[in-house]
Amino acid sequence: MKNNLYSSGSILRSSLLTLPMVLISLLMLSQGLTGHLADTIGFVVTVAFYSSLFFLMLYKGAIDKWRAIAFIVSAVLFSVSFMNNLINLRGSVTYSDEEIMTCEIPFCHIVTTMILIPAAIKQTIIFPGSIASGFASISSMLVIVIGSSIILGRGFCSWGCFYGGWDDGFSRVTRKPIIKRVNAAYRWFAFAMFIVMALWSAATLMPEYCSWLCPFKLVTERDAIVDTETLLKNVVMLITFGTLVVALPLLTKKRIQCATFCPMGAFESLFNKISLFHVVNNESKCIKCGKCQKSCPLLAISKDNKPLINCAKCGRCVDECPTGAMQMHIKGTPLGKHFTVARLLFLYPAYSLMITLIGSSVANAISLILKTFIF
Repeated sequence: MKNNLYSSGSILRSSLLTLPMVLISLLMLSQGLTGHLADTIGFVVTVAFYSSLFFLMLYKGAIDKWRAIAFIVSAVLFSVSFMNNLINLRGSVTYSDEEIMTCEIPFCHIVTTMILIPAAIKQTIIFPGSIASGFASISSMLVIVIGSSIILGRGFCSWGCFYGGWDDGFSRVTRKPIIKRVNAAYRWFAFAMFIVMALWSAATLMPEYCSWLCPFKLVTERDAIVDTETLLKNVVMLITFGTLVVALPLLTKKRIQCATFCPMGAFESLFNKISLFHVVNNESKCIKCGKCQKSCPLLAISKDNKPLINCAKCGRCVDECPTGAMQMHIKGTPLGKHFTVARLLFLYPAYSLMITLIGSSVANAISLILKTFIF
């Protein structure tokens, strides 16, 4: 039985605590309003969507269930909005050599893992995007990614990543895993990917993970097929998406792409060392039931039920723990005290990050759907 230590049990108290999130939603999402009825409806629905889910986190006392709904819907609608923006900007979701040469490619946060070495050694940004202007510029994305990583650590992967909702969603389709045991050692493969991709990209001065391996090209932008190489890249993209984002999460109920393959996940894990927030096991309450380890979608709980460096702070282990031993914690504060406050203080920046990074895309996608089918 799940614990309900965090349930406010009060509609009024939960509503009052939700008000700051409503104000943040109004502030961050109102900037794209044009006066068109579809845009206004998209704005209102998006604010209501995020606000109601945050309210339910507080009122029901569970993080992961309501976070996942927001995260999955956000990822899918982000892809809809992103691809529509590309079609409006350049007429296609594919890109050509000419668009690479003219730096018209929106910056993806995963590229952060591949630009660090060239930037440090050769003072060169190897991604073919705009430094400061246009849609998803390099400078703005770097500030957001690095800033949020310092605050949340790998929490970025559960609250801010544009793509994480895809494998999170597929991992929840089946009620029980078909493959019941996944070797936890696979979690370290993502760190090997991080190192290999960083060195490979530094050697070639090209973001090689994005060029060859990223599965999310299928739901964003990809190479136009003009020769054997670009055909091969598209085939690899389909294989990685179908295997890592769809099939294996369906079979294992784990976020396999994020847990074992994504170099960004490994990069973000390093920030867990300096992040203010982390998940801890209060051993005085732990009954060694193993529910936290079994439920963790990122293979981030050790055999002795302790969160590891790759914990993405999704909140599932906190929700599943029957005794409240698994807790959100603020570094430097006494363990086991004020854990409800620590949880709330974590939720505000984490959820604000989701709204800030993906919320406008959700509103735009809703507006696009309304304009296409109704208005």
